[in-house]
Amino acid sequence: MTGWGSLSYAFGPLLAFGVVGVIVLLLRWAFAHGTSLVERRPEAGSPEEYGLLVRVAAPRTFVEAEVMRRHLEDAGLRATLAPTTQGPAVMVFPDDVKNARLVLRSAGHEPG
Repeated sequence: MTGWGSLSYAFGPLLAFGVVGVIVLLLRWAFAHGTSLVERRPEAGSPEEYGLLVRVAAPRTFVEAEVMRRHLEDAGLRATLAPTTQGPAVMVFPDDVKNARLVLRSAGHEPG
């Protein structure tokens, strides 16, 4: 058996501190705020809080809003369904507002 000499008494505590340090780093990473790998629920804001997007329709339900959004995307327009404080809203970029309202009217929807 080979002896470790005078350092053998320090090996156990150093190993324990190293393991505890690794566990601390893993826990800090796992419970850190703002770096979650899970997507957050969307927060509802007023229709004016969506940057460049302009509301073209304000349907009563999210199902109606999704149908409208799909009609717009089928017509080649980029559209977004946004949960606002005033209910669901179908939003497009300012350059597409006129065309989006025409598409919604032709599909039998009431643009708002």
